[in-house]
Amino acid sequence: MHRIAVFASGEGTNFEAIAGACEQGVLDARAVLLVCDRPGAHAVDRAAAHGVETFVFSPREYASKADYENEIIARLDAAGVELVCLAGYMRIVGDTLLEAYGGRIVNVHPSLLPAFRGARAIEQALEYGVKVFGVTIHRVDATLDGGPILAQRAFAYEGGDLAELERLVHETEYPLYIETIRKLLEDE
Repeated sequence: MHRIAVFASGEGTNFEAIAGACEQGVLDARAVLLVCDRPGAHAVDRAAAHGVETFVFSPREYASKADYENEIIARLDAAGVELVCLAGYMRIVGDTLLEAYGGRIVNVHPSLLPAFRGARAIEQALEYGVKVFGVTIHRVDATLDGGPILAQRAFAYEGGDLAELERLVHETEYPLYIETIRKLLEDE
């Protein structure tokens, strides 16, 4: 059985989807670690409800990004993690983590990359007036929302309600992320 770590910064809804897929046997994997950079984030409560170990840290308590990434690497190694799934993790992965886990880090992004990179992708797409939205799963590299694209799924939306659009993005990203993770694990 494969061992997955999930990185999240907020609500943890993608963590919930991944952990549930593991528990239901949809993924031949276990979520063994949640890494969270925001103490008090709801993702931590979700991990506790699933019995998943957590590493919660505040970046400002470390002298550098390399310092906290070295701590993350130690936790990943100790848990025997094979695949890192970024799921609403609002930090750019640095060179230290990329050197240790490069090629084994994937991310879900709420746009059809390369369009609308960054933290406000859904809002930016809505403000721009696009009519086709989507989700991208990609390997993580040193560029912002860059790296090889593994999967994309699009959907049409012509409304202007941000909450409705976010709901549609979630409906799209949860199954796509699970399908992509399953394929990655099967290919190993």
